[in-house]
Amino acid sequence: MRRSDRLQFRALRRAARGTLLLFAAGVAAVAVSACGTEGIQLAKSNPYYKGAKIFLEHCSGCHSLAIVGAEGSATSVQDRVKTNAPDFNYRKEDVQQVLYALRDGGFSGEIMPENVVVGKEAQEVAEFIAKYSGRKAEKEPGQPGFRPVE
Repeated sequence: MRRSDRLQFRALRRAARGTLLLFAAGVAAVAVSACGTEGIQLAKSNPYYKGAKIFLEHCSGCHSLAIVGAEGSATSVQDRVKTNAPDFNYRKEDVQQVLYALRDGGFSGEIMPENVVVGKEAQEVAEFIAKYSGRKAEKEPGQPGFRPVE
C-alpha cells in the first residue's frame, strides 16, 4: 500500500470515529432529555406498576395518562379523530367502570376492542386507572381535594 493511500485511509478512519462519537453523544442526549418526561413514572416496586405497564402497551395509543407518558387522546375538538379516546388525566374512573369498558369495548362499543385485556391483567389495569385517573380534573365542592379560591 502506498504512503498516500495509508494517509487517506487514516483520515477516513479518524472521520468515521468522529462521526460515530458525535452520533453516540446525540443518542445519549436524547435519552437523558427524555428521562422523567415519558414512560412509566412509577417505581417498579409500586403495586400499580404492572397495571401501568399493561396500560402503556395496550391502551396508550388511544388514551392519555401522564403518569405513563401516554398521549393518545385529542387535545382539541378540531384535532379529534374517531380513535381518540377519553383522556384519563381529566376523566376519573373507578375499578368497575374500567372492567366494564375492558370487557365490553368501552361505553359506546364503537372503537375499543372487547376484551382488550382480560383476567388478572384487566384487574391490574383497572386498579391502576382507578388510582391515577382524574388527577388534573377540577375539583367540585364536596369532592376530596376541593379547595375554594381565596
